[in-house]
Parts: sequence; structure tokens; C-alpha cells
Amino acid sequence: MFPTSIPLDPNPPASYLPTMSADEVRQWVATHVPRDDFTDQRVLLIVPDATRTAPLPLLFDAVYQHLRGVVAKFDVLVALGTHPPMSEGQICKLLGIDQAERNRFFLPVGLFNHEWDRPDRLAVLGTLTERDTREISDGLMSEDVPVAINSRVLDYDRLLVLGPVFPHEVVGFSGGNKYFFPGIAGPEILNFFHWLGALITNHKIIGVKHTPVRRVVDVAAKMIPVERRCLAFVVSKQGNLHGMFYGSPEAAWSDAADLSEKAHVVRMPKPFHTVLSCAPPMYDELWVAGKCMYKLEPVVADGGELIIYAPHLGEISVTHGKQIAEVGYHVRDYFVKQWDKFQHISRGVLAHSTHVRGGGTFENGIENPRVRVTLASALPPDVCERINLGYRDPTTINVESFADREAEGVLLVRKAGEMLYRLERD
Repeated sequence: MFPTSIPLDPNPPASYLPTMSADEVRQWVATHVPRDDFTDQRVLLIVPDATRTAPLPLLFDAVYQHLRGVVAKFDVLVALGTHPPMSEGQICKLLGIDQAERNRFFLPVGLFNHEWDRPDRLAVLGTLTERDTREISDGLMSEDVPVAINSRVLDYDRLLVLGPVFPHEVVGFSGGNKYFFPGIAGPEILNFFHWLGALITNHKIIGVKHTPVRRVVDVAAKMIPVERRCLAFVVSKQGNLHGMFYGSPEAAWSDAADLSEKAHVVRMPKPFHTVLSCAPPMYDELWVAGKCMYKLEPVVADGGELIIYAPHLGEISVTHGKQIAEVGYHVRDYFVKQWDKFQHISRGVLAHSTHVRGGGTFENGIENPRVRVTLASALPPDVCERINLGYRDPTTINVESFADREAEGVLLVRKAGEMLYRLERD
């Protein structure tokens, strides 16, 4: 739902979409989120971590203040996926709670991280059978997949997702039931989810609303024996809200994805031979800074170069760095055609590898990526070479020298990772 009644161009530039003031956000929550859905209920609020642009302090406070007088319990779970856990102080900062408020007003609120790698924190809800996965994936995969989720969800009467929707490299558009799977899921469905997206490829799936991976997410979510609700929202480049949607995760996500397509997709008339993709500080490892490639791969010309400019980045991945260092970054068929060599590696890691490396071929033992991917970060040249990515010293890059050169085939994106760039013909 748009926050105003102003008639809108059906395909307006993102900069022309209206945004909501803080007062409008609070009023929207008070008007559109029925307290009856939560009265006397134990509520678990599921939120993203700090790797997503979202005005969570405003939204958390609006939701909490709206519901605190009617709920029996109100706790928060961070949908980390496999991202590193956050300290309580970091979670408080994420939600806009200062320490004095935590001790005085928010002491009864439980603040929890998802723990995907602790079997004792997971509950198996059922299984996606071989027949299920074959049908859902259009025949790309065929296997039994246990559906496990953070066991905390079983201690509540209502699960409320509060999260943004963006174009996404694995599922098409993020948000909705994705906050359950893989957001607070076990490793089996998490790895299945990511590898299916990798087989389809980022180029074909990103910014597509209805995908086989979204079907996985929605089918798995129906196994959760707790009522689910969702407050999905669409964020502007400046961090304000273009719109908010409440309802079932499926319905709220669907409406938000339609708005995200208007707000987050930039159409370009032709590809670029050079793209400088600047990673924001919230991308502090390559595991998440890879989004600077995912969102721009569609507009890089064949044989062109994409530079991930991230002087602050000195880590491949806290969680998965060892396995990534073992295999490096390669095109999909490098792994598919040598599966015996790589089947012991987490498929989530392999999927990340292929998404960062992008499209390409592997024939007769020769890998031929479609584009060159270069890191301009704190990772040294020998590490970049070992993981099969190019290196450039970030101190040699003058960001402004890339500005306003689109006519020359050079594109500068100052905050990459959330806006999807597509060619007009795609």
C-alpha cells in the first residue's frame, strides 16, 4: 500500500516514488496491523541483521508500542541465516534500543540470534520428498530434504516477520517466508535453497518474482505449526520507506515485491565495459559484499570488468572463509562438471562462489568467465589470486574519476548491493 493517494505513473523512476515520514509510519502500523491478531498471544518478531538497509529502530518501536499492551510475550529473533551472531549490544543498536532503555523498558524482551549450526536449537518439521523437490525445482534437483527451523518458534503463538523486500540473487525477491527459510532454518534446506538458485543462475533469477526457489520457501513455510504474519516494506536508497504491507507472508511479500520492482530496478540502455561497484560499510565480508556483483552482473558487457570497491573489507567470510579459500570463486559449470571433486563442500558455499564469479563456461578443462571480477579491498594480492579473483590496490582508485562516464561505457554505483541494474531489453 502506498503511503499517499497521489496518482502514480505505473512505471515511475524510483526517485519519484513517494516516501513515508516517521509519523506516517507509526500511523500506518496503528491503522493496518490489527491488535486482535496478537491479543494475549506470545509473539516472536523475526528481523534481518545489519546487512540490510532498513529503518528498524523506527519500525521496531512502532510495532512494539502498538502491541505491547495486548501481547502475553514479545521477543525478537535475528534471521541470520549463516551470518555471524550479533552481540546483545549489536542487536540493541539494530533495534534502536539504548542500554538504559534495555534495562528499564525492554528487560522482558528476549533478544536472540538464529543458531543454524546447533542441532539442539533446531526442530525438524518434516521432509521435502524427492518427488516434491523434483516438482518444485522443475527437475533441476531430486532429493529428500529435511525441513528444520529454529526450535524457538514452537514456544510462541504468533510469528511476525518484519523485513524489507529487495531483488535477490537466489530467490528472485527477498522477504516474506524467506525470513523462515533460510533465515532461521537448518543447514540442509539452507544449502538446497542456495544451490537451486545457483543452478538457475543469478542472471536468470534476480528480480524475477515467481521462481522455483520461492516455491521452496513457501512450501516449507506451510509446515510451520504456528500462525505466521508479515509486515513487509520497501526501502528507498536513502533508507526511508516507499510502502508497507501487512498480512500473511505470502500476500504481504507479493505486494511488496511489486513495489520493489518499481523502486529497486534501474534499466540501462546498453552494457558497460567497466563498472565500479562501491560496497557500503555494512558489507564487511565478501560473503555479503558479493551483492555488489549480483546486482550489477546483468549490465556488465561480455569481457568487461566489475570492480568491487571496498577498502574497509578485510575478510572473505567469518563463517565460511575456510571452505571458500579451499575452492575459490568459479562459474557454475566448473563445479557441476567436476562434482566428484567438490561434493564435500557446502552447497551454500558453492552457490556463493558461482554468484560472485558470474556466468561463464567450463569446457575441456578451461574456465571462461563472462566478466572479470576484481577486488579493491584490504584483501592482499596473494589471497585474491588464490581465490581466483582479480586484485587492485584501493588506494589507486579515485572514485570520482569513474563518475558521469556512462556514455564511455563506464558506470559508477556509489552504494551497490540493493539496487538491481538491468538492460532495457531484458
